Amino acid sequence: MSAVPETALSERTEPLLDLRDVTVTYRTSEGPLPAVRGVNLTVAPGQVVGLAGESGCGKSTLVSTVLRLQPSGAKVEGEVLVLGQDVQTVGWGALRALRWAEASIVFQGALHSLNPVQRIGAQIAEPITVHEPDLGDAAVQRRVEELLEQVGLPGARKRAYPHQLSGGQRQRVMIAMALACRPQLIVADEPTTALDVMVQAQILDLLRDLVRDLGVGLLIISHDLSVLADVCDRVLVMYAGRVVESGTAAQAFTDPLHPYTAALSGAFPRIGDPAARYAPAGLAGDPPDPRELPPGCSFAPRCPRAVDRCTEAEPPLLEVAPGRPVACIRVGEP
Repeated sequence: MSAVPETALSERTEPLLDLRDVTVTYRTSEGPLPAVRGVNLTVAPGQVVGLAGESGCGKSTLVSTVLRLQPSGAKVEGEVLVLGQDVQTVGWGALRALRWAEASIVFQGALHSLNPVQRIGAQIAEPITVHEPDLGDAAVQRRVEELLEQVGLPGARKRAYPHQLSGGQRQRVMIAMALACRPQLIVADEPTTALDVMVQAQILDLLRDLVRDLGVGLLIISHDLSVLADVCDRVLVMYAGRVVESGTAAQAFTDPLHPYTAALSGAFPRIGDPAARYAPAGLAGDPPDPRELPPGCSFAPRCPRAVDRCTEAEPPLLEVAPGRPVACIRVGEP
């Protein structure tokens, strides 16, 4: 089965996903809540881009805008371009045609995302029949079986219900659904959450192989920087709704420039590192309330390198080295 559209992804010059100065603000009873603040991000064909950060930093909110899945109470500003279309302004017909067929999503928590009373084969087949209504039942079933085999499950498992599968198998089903209509862009929101280490490694290997073999673009979200370092080409680190550092996966994990990225990297022991015999370093404090951000740098109250001038103005995201934008005024200082 060919999963690549007739126009090869490698021939595409513009990004599959292009977020331009995206801001998302929730309306609440206590006033506006800025969840995402001025994020820029691109994903090219065959590229894996990761978003890292603690819970509440705005990762999932940002991802929800890619397919216009944000709650009705959210105000989105900026441009969210998927294959050149601004999904926040197109009509419902164009949006329906784009979802699953051009861009798809692997939701967080497969057990809660799959319908418990439908066989998994029927759930994988649904987007195929919606977007390819002229495809006969036999052809649809063949594709369902091929998709399951593509993600490492026997085609016969299409008759199983979600509760009859393990956590890793359910996650593979979610990935098969995301591939059902041969999209060019896939968004994976915490695809390895609640999986044990061995299964997590298998899922990451699967995603990496799919990107390599199919040439799709992948945006993957995780709070675990070590997961992103293993699978991504580029990583963006978010804190308090904005990107504070960006670089290659290796740079973000082994040579972080922002103190927050360093804290995320230091939270995970490394095999062969003598220091790993001790408990990983922690980060004191909690993320700020988005409604009451501290003056200056949002990370300053938790930052071990903060000085008085860190509270004077929010640091801009500036490129301090080729391909290394960082929002910290102390980069390069002793």
